[in-house]
Amino acid sequence: MQVYRLFIFMYFVSCVLVSCGEKKAKRPFVYFRNYSRTFNDLNNRHIDAAKRLGIEPLASSGEFKRASRKLKKISSCGLYHVDELTHSIPYLVPEAYDLLEKIAENFKDSLRAKELPGHKLIVTSVLRTGTSVNRLKKKNLNASSNSAHIYGTTFDIAYSRYKRKGSKSETRDKLKTVLAEVLRDLRKQKRCYVRYEYKQGCFHITVR
Repeated sequence: MQVYRLFIFMYFVSCVLVSCGEKKAKRPFVYFRNYSRTFNDLNNRHIDAAKRLGIEPLASSGEFKRASRKLKKISSCGLYHVDELTHSIPYLVPEAYDLLEKIAENFKDSLRAKELPGHKLIVTSVLRTGTSVNRLKKKNLNASSNSAHIYGTTFDIAYSRYKRKGSKSETRDKLKTVLAEVLRDLRKQKRCYVRYEYKQGCFHITVR
């Protein structure tokens, strides 16, 4: 009987040791598909939301202090990086500011959950004035005066560039997938409208 009990005990111990030594199998990474089909909110949706929540368009940056609504300045931080802005100024209405923070926080949390290296999003365009729109038209023939950017409700986030936070980096396709999943979820929650801009290499996002 004692020999039998000893055998059972040793068997139990060996099973525990084996199970402790096993590593959880890492789930295969699933890439996002159909960006254009998923993020297809047309300009009229962005404009309608922008007019409802945004400021009266500004002719120039000199009119900033006379904006019809309070604006919040965005600047590079631990969550995102503000690119060198050549045709916009770094201000958003509070609702859009909070949305940007939420997107960046969710992106950070999702990277951690997927055990991917830390990266920061890059904001490439924010509030445009009449002057900046005219300058942009000279560079980009497709630029329009009827853009949600003039209301302070809209910003662009690059999908092909990211700021690395440590020594390790990750492929752009994986980072793009994570960002797309974050935007898809917030869009489903009716927090924003999103358009995938292939030629500009960004997601065009307007708060709702």
